[in-house]
Amino acid sequence: MHQVWYPYPMIRGREDAVRVVNRTRGIVLGEKVRTARTLLSRLVGLLGTAAIEDGEGLWIVPCRSVHTVGMRYPIDVAFLDARGVVVGILQGFPPNRVGRVFRGARGALELRSGILAATGTVPGDRLEFEEGGPA
Repeated sequence: MHQVWYPYPMIRGREDAVRVVNRTRGIVLGEKVRTARTLLSRLVGLLGTAAIEDGEGLWIVPCRSVHTVGMRYPIDVAFLDARGVVVGILQGFPPNRVGRVFRGARGALELRSGILAATGTVPGDRLEFEEGGPA
């Protein structure tokens, strides 16, 4: 059984990959989601990557807005509050853009473009982060 932990505050000392589950819909959004908590890791984010593979993603905390300046592909982004509730989404957010600020957001979950629509994830859904996702 995986221990469930919520996205904010993240108190774990490691930055292993985690599984992200949309509990409202009962569907997995990502099996190998990395965490970016340090200033440098949040600034770099997905820059320099060619694509996000199926099941991968990046959880940026704290975060209320994202950019895709310098990226080569669109992404989906779910912004979560301190309870893990989606407070805003950007679907197919294109490269070289700066996103709006989502008040109340404590973190941003970046996923492969199309995942949020495919899973029906919308504001109000509750996401959980589970330890023990594949590394």
